[in-house]
Amino acid sequence: QVQLVESGGGLVQAGGSLSLSCATSERAFSINTMGWYRQAPGKQRELVAAITSGGNTNYRDSVKGRFTISRDNAKNTVYLQMNSLKPEDTAVYYCNANLIPLFGSRREYWGQGTQVTVSS
Repeated sequence: QVQLVESGGGLVQAGGSLSLSCATSERAFSINTMGWYRQAPGKQRELVAAITSGGNTNYRDSVKGRFTISRDNAKNTVYLQMNSLKPEDTAVYYCNANLIPLFGSRREYWGQGTQVTVSS
């Protein structure tokens, strides 16, 4: 079964930068949109950024100009570069992918989550 494997995250001071990456554990027949969500304690999970297979991107307003999402289709990998981080960016970040595995039907997949903590 396809899994999304995340890396990156950690602790950084406000104004600093972190990068996240997420790759599929095996090849997929087709990967449509990939994205990053986050969930802070006591809050609902929210979309941070998404990117289509064609490279079209979408960001939540609070991260525009600070975060950059990109993907390498050959590596089935999506990245999130986070600059000028703020304490309110602190959350568990989850990778998401809409894909068709080699054997099976299209569905949503989620990574295990990685903690991003921004200290003031």
